[in-house]
Amino acid sequence: MDWFPLWNSLRIAAISCGIVFFLGIFAAYYVAKLPKWLKGVVDVIFTLPMVLPPTVCGYFLLLIFGVKRPAGIFLAQMGIQMVMTWYGGILASTVVAFPLMYRTARGAFESFDDTLAYSGQTLGLSNTYIFWRIRMPACRQGILAGTVLAFARALGEYGATSMLIGYIPGKTATISTTVYQLWRTNDESGAFIWVMVNLAISTVILLLVNLLETKNRKAVKS
Repeated sequence: MDWFPLWNSLRIAAISCGIVFFLGIFAAYYVAKLPKWLKGVVDVIFTLPMVLPPTVCGYFLLLIFGVKRPAGIFLAQMGIQMVMTWYGGILASTVVAFPLMYRTARGAFESFDDTLAYSGQTLGLSNTYIFWRIRMPACRQGILAGTVLAFARALGEYGATSMLIGYIPGKTATISTTVYQLWRTNDESGAFIWVMVNLAISTVILLLVNLLETKNRKAVKS
């Protein structure tokens, strides 16, 4: 059995999750500080990929990064091609997973008691120190939950990924695209195996999310 789709899905999800982790935290932290009207506008823009059909997200990515589009031509001059390459899957997964990390991190930051930060400032602590040593530890459960959900979303991504990188065995195939391809070619037993692999991974991820939520509730009560 060719395990490339599993390896490819895991590396795409892991890299996407790493990118989304920092982008989501950065966006959530600064959006929370914006005026209410501007926050609403930016929030809609950042959350849009979560409510749009994934294939629509993939279509927009093709409009921007297609081989005949300005961004695609520019990247091609640097030897980078997003269409029909496995790292194009990173772009697609990052776009669809970002809103989950952003929304979860923003909720965690908005629930943070700012008096702790003000107290740190009166002690002469830098904003960087306060952010990484006070704010982040206080919000860690929500941020961890967002990270796990973003990883799960990136791992199971199909619509935008199939639009941007398609299905090429040994090159761009992921678990989701492999399931569809096997089903389309009437290989139901092969599709079922990959469905069970995906189900097992998803179950573990959901257990982790529930565990983090349980710890978060206990921390709030204490």
